[in-house]
Amino acid sequence: GEGIKLGDGTIYNYHAKTLNESYTVNFSDLKGRSYTFQYAELNALHEQMKPLGLTILGFPCNQFGKQEPGQPHEILPGLKHVRPGNGFVPNFPLFEKGDVNGKDEQEVFTFLKVRRCLFGDLLGDPARLFWGPIKLSDIKWNFEKFLVGPDGKPVMRWHPSVSVSEVKADIHKHLIHIPFKVQFG
Repeated sequence: GEGIKLGDGTIYNYHAKTLNESYTVNFSDLKGRSYTFQYAELNALHEQMKPLGLTILGFPCNQFGKQEPGQPHEILPGLKHVRPGNGFVPNFPLFEKGDVNGKDEQEVFTFLKVRRCLFGDLLGDPARLFWGPIKLSDIKWNFEKFLVGPDGKPVMRWHPSVSVSEVKADIHKHLIHIPFKVQFG
């Protein structure tokens, strides 16, 4: 790859393959919206915040307790029938499974973590963390989230323990104060 272009300071230099690997999404095609990154647990958050220009992007990862061991074709059925089960189908795009920490982390997460560091919270049990080297800025566990503004710059980051209602309130506060028009696609 071309490496990390941190000087530009936006998400729009990056891309990711969809879960079924049928095509690659260039994040530059998504300009003018806001995004949360990492696996989101509630379709309701996506549905409720969509009118404000929010789109959730989900990235499966198997580095936390080996909780996502499935092959790409097994992930959606696993969500639907096992965890969380009860027929769950995400109403937001899922991208291919990959690392979010360590030497093989996806470049988009290197960018996000450099721009929105989260220090002071200890990582989980080292025996359940599957990457290296471990850094203080690493994503702590499943369901950690980032908010990227319509300008492509990360503006918020939430520890996995933060409730969805608090995340929703923070996103709402941020989006209603954006000083330019949010584009709807």
